[in-house]
Amino acid sequence: MQSEAQPDASARHAEPEARDVVVVGGGASGLMAARAAARRGLSVTLLERTPQVGGNLRTRRDGDWQIELGPNTLMMKPPLHALLDELGLLDEAQPANPTARRRYIAYRGAPVALPSHWLKAPINSLIGPRGVGALLCEPFQRRAPQAEESLADFVTRRLGRRALDHLVDPFVSGVYAGDPERLSAQAAMPRLVALEREYGSLVRGGLVRLRQARRAAPVLPREWRGQLVSFPSGLQRLAERLAEDITAQSSAAIHCECEVSAVYREGEYWRVETASGPGVRARELVLAVPAPTAAALLAPLDPDVAAPLEAIVYPPVNAVSVGFRRADIAHPLDGFGMLIPGVEHRRTLGALFSSTLFPGRAPSGHVLLTAFLGGRRQPEAAASDDDAQVAQVVADLRDLLGISGKPVWQSVSRWPQAIPQYELGHLERIAALETALEDHPGLSLIGNWRDGIAVGDCLENGRRLGERIAETLGRV
Repeated sequence: MQSEAQPDASARHAEPEARDVVVVGGGASGLMAARAAARRGLSVTLLERTPQVGGNLRTRRDGDWQIELGPNTLMMKPPLHALLDELGLLDEAQPANPTARRRYIAYRGAPVALPSHWLKAPINSLIGPRGVGALLCEPFQRRAPQAEESLADFVTRRLGRRALDHLVDPFVSGVYAGDPERLSAQAAMPRLVALEREYGSLVRGGLVRLRQARRAAPVLPREWRGQLVSFPSGLQRLAERLAEDITAQSSAAIHCECEVSAVYREGEYWRVETASGPGVRARELVLAVPAPTAAALLAPLDPDVAAPLEAIVYPPVNAVSVGFRRADIAHPLDGFGMLIPGVEHRRTLGALFSSTLFPGRAPSGHVLLTAFLGGRRQPEAAASDDDAQVAQVVADLRDLLGISGKPVWQSVSRWPQAIPQYELGHLERIAALETALEDHPGLSLIGNWRDGIAVGDCLENGRRLGERIAETLGRV
């Protein structure tokens, strides 16, 4: 039920200027929503709590070391290619080292590369004859039940326990830092579930989609197809360029270090109160913030809107960056990185070979690794101090990568609420949220807690929302 709760009169400031749109949150979703609306002539104000926009897109430089505090790469897809072209960033975009196509998974105490061709699968220890047999039998497995299914149950039913333990489990750790027993297959991997529903088989559906892709006209220039990208100065460059493009519009403004204290409806406008000024009034309000933040702001307005948001879990994850002399690591580091399945019984979820991915991440004669601790199954692993975090990572990776020396440089980036978990019931929670929002016209919620956690998903979802708002307000 809708509440009439509003802040006390003593908390109100002078009447602010009315805007078409106010966006709360300057991450990828909020930046793109603001940009799309501003480019269609709407007056837009974006409010960001921290000193700079970007959300999880943060890069840190320390002498010759450069790390990403959040995501490390972007996958080049048509929407991202179009965006970088519009922003004039294509010439700056930096494709990942071709060796990044190789992916390692820890298996029985050693790093094993995934096979580069399906013909090599039978002799690959991660897959082997048993794994190939499971793939051959997959088209004959029973179809999905009507009820929602955990990702673990889905994969085990289609491909067997071995595929779950040694392939899907580490992938889930790398993407969600999650637990496949809790994640919803339908919410976390909708494309995989769609293959079964449409074709009755993952293998059959994958082959059909592959043939369709080969027959379709190319949508990307050849040099960008399937590329992972960054920028010489890191992914924060994209956020900075988006902000520049927004403020280049005469009707748009961005205010950082501006924390929102309350939101409520005031006639035909949404009123946004801040701790440091008169706030903003707007016909459309976009909350592009983490689910717990949105829940806290909306609970006084309507508990039915806040409840589904409060149920979304965010485990802590720390990014532990360690630099070594190249001579102190025996492994060639010739790949994207290495994931560590839960059955290996180590704390570290995996490690990126950061200095292999892109140049300029480590001094000459040195290498940079970025490892991850915490996540849904081991949140306590993120609780210790920085030195203990580094010691844990080095202990977990020492035999896997042949580490013989101590780190010469280190940095720990802590995310107490890191990655939203699309767990069982997630789609029902989003549906309940959408139903509750029908009582609040002009209020939109967006973020990586819905419709995809990847940066590319957030950028595209933000663009679409900004364009829908422009259409709603009569601007095309």
